[in-house]
Amino acid sequence: MLMRTDPFRELDRLAQQLTGPGTWSRPSVMPMDAYREGDDYVVAFDLPGVSADAIDIDVERNMLTVKAERRPVAKSDDVQMELSERPLGVFSRQIVLADTLDTEHIKADYDTGVLTLRIPIAERAKPRKISIRAGSDHKEISG
Repeated sequence: MLMRTDPFRELDRLAQQLTGPGTWSRPSVMPMDAYREGDDYVVAFDLPGVSADAIDIDVERNMLTVKAERRPVAKSDDVQMELSERPLGVFSRQIVLADTLDTEHIKADYDTGVLTLRIPIAERAKPRKISIRAGSDHKEISG
C-alpha cells in the first residue's frame, strides 16, 4: 500500500474529484512551452500517457486548437486501484497565432509523451535588407 503525506496533493485530488475529469465540452488544460528556434515558432505540449490517435489538432484562421484524451488503462477484474493521481479525460488548449506565422506548413511530432508543433515564420515577417539608391538613381514623383 502507498502512503501520501503531501497535503497540497490531497487538495488537488479533492478538487479533481469535485470538478470531475475533463470532457469534450469542458476540457482540462494541458501544460505547454512556446519558444522561437531559428525560423520556427515551437510549441510543446505535455501529454504523457496519451496515444497519438487520441490527439486532435485544428487550425482555423489564426486559432490553433489542440485536444487530447487520456483514457483509462484497461484493467482486469482482479485489479484493485490503490492510488490514482494521473488525471483522465479530455485536455485542451487554444492559442491565437500571430499573422507572422505560416499556418499552412505546421509540422507535428509526438515522442515520449510530448507533442511538438513547429510553425514556420512567414517569409513576409523575416528581417530583410532594404537597398538605398543614391545620386543619379533618385527620381521625383510628381502628381
